[in-house]
Amino acid sequence: MAEEHRRGRRGSVETSLRTSAVWSSVLDLVTRREADLGRPLRVLDLGGGTGGLAVPLAERGHHVTVVDPSPDALASLSRRSAEAGVAERITALQGDADTLGDLLGGEPVDLVCCHGTLEVVDDPAATLGSIASVVAPGGYLSLVAAQRLAAVLARVLAGQFTQAHAALTSDDGRWGAGDPLPRRFDAYALTAMVTAAGFTVRDSHGVRLFSDLVPSALVDSEADRLALLQLEQEASRHPDFGFLGQLGASLHILASRD
Repeated sequence: MAEEHRRGRRGSVETSLRTSAVWSSVLDLVTRREADLGRPLRVLDLGGGTGGLAVPLAERGHHVTVVDPSPDALASLSRRSAEAGVAERITALQGDADTLGDLLGGEPVDLVCCHGTLEVVDDPAATLGSIASVVAPGGYLSLVAAQRLAAVLARVLAGQFTQAHAALTSDDGRWGAGDPLPRRFDAYALTAMVTAAGFTVRDSHGVRLFSDLVPSALVDSEADRLALLQLEQEASRHPDFGFLGQLGASLHILASRD
């Protein structure tokens, strides 16, 4: 039982090496916005899949609409939200960015989470425009997207130097035909795209600077994992080493719609 509890904690959005930094920033934002508005937030999770973010947000009283093209993912979300006792605060809708206006019925949202989705849509700029159209004045976008330089570094450390060169020089940041992602972004270009969609960037930092490069055997203990999380958090926001953020597997942008 103790081992099952340890695995559960490591896999939760609050404590997982993959999601902890993003969750911390999102939770801080929704806490501040809830206090400002005096009510729970209306959240859209675009590409939210099985509810890894939606369920913990709903557990904190917010109302979350998950839009995802996969019926299987939405079915898993429905089971997960029911098990967590928050089904009444989560709406699961099959669709994509092109259908947001119709799906939401014109009701604006306070926060859109678009995590790990911009890499796979047909037109990232158009997707950001669709997102902007459903965000209420003063609302926010939380965007997490894959970065190019992380793939370059990972390919170098794997001894795949030709693939590293391709990731560095290709227009889409891919390392070859076997790359599972359709595209990766550079921090500057991604920030410019968010701004062009009508948002004002309020915070931007790299996530998973080191954790994807560390063998899992080296972070098997709770103490090691927490130490790595603390290192990542401080490195991503260190005033003298901001460039380290561009080495993160993803970039997390928080931007407001004024």
